[in-house]
Order: sequence, then C-alpha cells, then structure tokens
Amino acid sequence: MPRLLAVFLLLCLTACSSTPPAPGERDLDHGVIIHLFQWPWESVGRECATVLGPAGVAAVQISPPQEHRALPGHPWYADYQPVSYQLTSRRGERQAFASMVSECHAAGVKVYADAVINHMAAGMGQSFPKVPYGPADFHSCGRSISNYQDRFEVQNCQLVGLADLATEQEAVQARIAGYLNDLLALGVDGFRIDAAKHIAAADLRAILGKLTKPAYLYSEVLFSAAEPIKPEEYQDFGTTLEPRYGEILARHFRGDSLSLLDARLQTLLPQAVTYVDSHDTQRGSSTLSYKDEAQHTLAVQLMLAHPYGTPLVMSSFAFNGFDDGPPSLSDGTTKQVVCGEGWVCEHRTVLSMVRFRQAVQGAEVQHLWATDAALGFARAGKGYFAVNRSAEPIKRTVQTGLSGTFKDVITGQTHQISGELILTIPATGAIALIKE
Repeated sequence: MPRLLAVFLLLCLTACSSTPPAPGERDLDHGVIIHLFQWPWESVGRECATVLGPAGVAAVQISPPQEHRALPGHPWYADYQPVSYQLTSRRGERQAFASMVSECHAAGVKVYADAVINHMAAGMGQSFPKVPYGPADFHSCGRSISNYQDRFEVQNCQLVGLADLATEQEAVQARIAGYLNDLLALGVDGFRIDAAKHIAAADLRAILGKLTKPAYLYSEVLFSAAEPIKPEEYQDFGTTLEPRYGEILARHFRGDSLSLLDARLQTLLPQAVTYVDSHDTQRGSSTLSYKDEAQHTLAVQLMLAHPYGTPLVMSSFAFNGFDDGPPSLSDGTTKQVVCGEGWVCEHRTVLSMVRFRQAVQGAEVQHLWATDAALGFARAGKGYFAVNRSAEPIKRTVQTGLSGTFKDVITGQTHQISGELILTIPATGAIALIKE
C-alpha cells in the first residue's frame, strides 16, 4: 500500500467490542505462517528447505508476485501498485517463482500469496494494456476516499489515488480470477486478500467462486466500530485478519497490566489470523516491531503459546525511514537474504515456539494466572507457558496440571513435574514446557 494509505490505516486501527466466542470457537488453527516480507523467491525457497520446513512451520506468506510499478527510491509500497498480472517483480521472474513454490512444498511448507486485486497502480491513468484493462474497467468516482463511514465511497472511490477496479463487472472478475488461478496452477496454496474491505463482499465472493481449486483465504478487513463494513461480511469464504490483536499486545507489553489481557482478548473476533505486527503497522506506533527487541519477541512467543487464531509471524528488513524498501541493487532488484545484512529475520528467534504450539495443539488453557508484569497458563495436560516482561526474574509456585518430565523449548532445561511447580521466569523472558 502507498504511504498515505498506510499512515491512514495506522490511525484507523481502533478497538471495538464483539460478542465473546462460544467454547471451542477459538481453536481453529491452520498452523504457524511466517511472513517473509519482500524476500526474493530464491531466498524464500532456501528458507523453506533449510529452516522453516525442519522447524515445522506450516506456511509462508509471500509479497505480491505480480508486476508492479517502479517508483523512485524503490519504496516498499511499490509492490502494492500492480501494472499487470505477469509474474515479474523485483523478487524474481516466473520460473524462479515456480521453483520457490516447489522447494517450499518439498519441505512441507505451504505458500500463501499476497493478492492485490482491489486496484491497479496510481499515476498511470486507466490504461493497463498488458492485462488488458481500460477506462471502462474502473470505477469513475473521480476522487480518493475521504469518508470511511460511507460504504459506497469506500468500495467505489480511489484508495489514495490508486485506480479502483470495477469488481462488480464480470469481465474484471474473470481477469482477476485468471490471475489467481495462474498462481494456483503454479502450486500456490492460498491468498491474503489485500484491502479486502474496499471490494464489496459480493464481488469478492464472485471472484473467488471462479477459482479452479480450493485455497486457504484470509482477508484484510481493517475496521472500527464507527464504520459500516464489518469482517463478518467476508467470513463465509475464509477468515479475516484481526487488526486489534497486535494493538492489545503492544499495550500490555508496554505497560498495561497483564492481568487485564485475557479479558481484552475475549473482545476479539471468534476466529482470525493474528499478528503482533504487520508490514503496515510496524512503520507506526500502534504495535510492537523488531525495533522493540525483547518486548516484541515476548509478544510473539505469547501469540504462539496461546490457542487463539492462526498466528502470522513477521520477518522484516531493517528500515529507518517510512518509505524504505528492502535491501536492493541500484536497479531496484531485491538482494538475496543474508540475515543481519539489512534483513532482520526475527522469525528465527521464535522458531522453538512452533514446536511448543504443535505439541499442545487442541489443548485448552487452564490454570491461568497474571500479575502486572507476568502471566502463565497450562495447555490441558500437554504443556505450560509463562512470560515475564519485567527486568527482574519472577519466582512463583504454579499449578500446571502436568505430570512427568518436561523440557523448556526456549532454554533447553528440563523439569520433573507432579502438579505444582516452583517456577522461575527469567527477566524479560519466557518459559515453554512440553513433554520430554
């Protein structure tokens, strides 16, 4: 997304309440997804084969694969300005993309593509001959969205100047579906639908109804209580992202008492894809990011330990300015990933928690306790997790409901447990115990 849109979205992410879920509704989990943000295809394939597959990661989310506009300075948001549906981008060509998908599949890792289908690039009029799209294929609102309380304007006017596709038209739907089906034919397993709330749910449903095989779908529907467009409109054909989740965790790891966390989580969507930070929010202050170091790591560990939702873990490149794109050559081609050389690779610091999540899959939360700075809970006979955001270790006797020898997947230490456990949680640290 372009800069003005991203800034607007950072301001729009506000808390609102919903009906608490019925028991068991929060257990829908498709495994851990790692967002390899703007990684080139060769590096994604290598990471799947050497790191993610062996760690048990379920899937990667990749950046938009279609041809995009080349902008001065090569900002990150250029990827969200399509000029065609050809698989040529600064991350690689079509054959490199196909090879990446095959390599990830061989490692047991699924591939979810970020699908930018609401709009085409700004500043190019309404002519995209490679698709082909012409003026009749776009909405003619004539202005950018200014009133997010007006459903028509949100779904028919330009998103900060981006050419808004007339997604209600059969021909447009067919071209978009053709692009998605091309990706499916290359082995892509699912899609994150970018800017989904700017596409009428009926239009998106019609497009997805043209897919040639099943795909896992999760839609970006950023919302607030004051807006008419709600995530529930988009959930009969997939799930949605939960933008409030990362904001809530940020509040608690920055100072709010952890004793209030569970009640706030109960206000969220019954089912969702969750994240601590995203490529949009990490450039603002509403959520944590890799720049928050230990706080960010602890929040991601908690997300992976708790059963709510399907976790999406961010893996970033380092940035100073808002516009900064990935490490690149002078022509804008993205450099291959070398962690520590412009690439943060923060996902690698939490991979042990993927093992924890797999080991406790399906087990409900029990014996929950929380103080201002610490929190712990058991996962019904399968494991135990505790986190401490304070600068001093915390010692506490806890009821675990566990019996036997358990190993901390974070530190490697073992514990013999028979119900109660005298637990020392490290300063700004966590423990995650599973059966040895």
